[in-house]
Amino acid sequence: MAQKKSRTPEEKAAAQARREQRQSRNERAKALAEERRKAAKRKQQMSRFGIVAAVLVLLVGGYFLVTNLGSDKPDTAPQGASASYGLVVGEDDAPKSIVIYEDFLCPFCGQLEATVGDQLNAAIEAGEVKVEYRPIPFLSRVSDYSPEAANAFAVVLNESGPEVAKEFHDLLYANQPEERGPYPSTDDIVDLAVEAGATEADVRPGIEDMAFEGWVDAAADAAGKADVTATPTVLIDGQRATGQTMQDLANEILAGTGGAGGS
Repeated sequence: MAQKKSRTPEEKAAAQARREQRQSRNERAKALAEERRKAAKRKQQMSRFGIVAAVLVLLVGGYFLVTNLGSDKPDTAPQGASASYGLVVGEDDAPKSIVIYEDFLCPFCGQLEATVGDQLNAAIEAGEVKVEYRPIPFLSRVSDYSPEAANAFAVVLNESGPEVAKEFHDLLYANQPEERGPYPSTDDIVDLAVEAGATEADVRPGIEDMAFEGWVDAAADAAGKADVTATPTVLIDGQRATGQTMQDLANEILAGTGGAGGS
């Protein structure tokens, strides 16, 4: 029988370091989960005593839009974000302007991205259209992944800039989970950010700690005030798109561009 080769001191040290790193990540994850549990309990207690305003729930196409009870974190905007809680991509003087309210968990948003994403990117590059992506936690009642993905988008925008944030945006849809789960872990989200071009050390802390949770909540509040009751909601030159099918909506978005009439 071959004798098992003993590891060198360096190999043992490296293995120990990996174990400690995993343990540290697990401890951080447990601490974050406990913090959220306590925060949810405080919100529930405050609601019972009438300190917090009633939660407005709208049933729209099988989904719930819930006004946020509010985060205890400030609504500081990430660097590079628009004043209207979005990421603007394209030339300011583009002849066509589009706003997309979206949720990275929303399957219809994923379908829209799959239907029109490549052609819309080409139209942006050609200077034919300017697009503002406004992620909101529309499906936060379904899963924490909804606000977590929106927060991660804000973190990447803040730390790595608009180009990397747009690439991350596209990767989140390319790797979108089913609405019922299973959902990507924090490590999975960080890996996608790194794949998009971010540096792990820059984005991991903010993704793990929900650094822009307050901004994400404020984005949801602003969407509610703008009468956004479904995702995706698309505005074209300030007017709400009316397409009844995904292809109709895509045709409206691409009308007047080189991608008009795409599949």
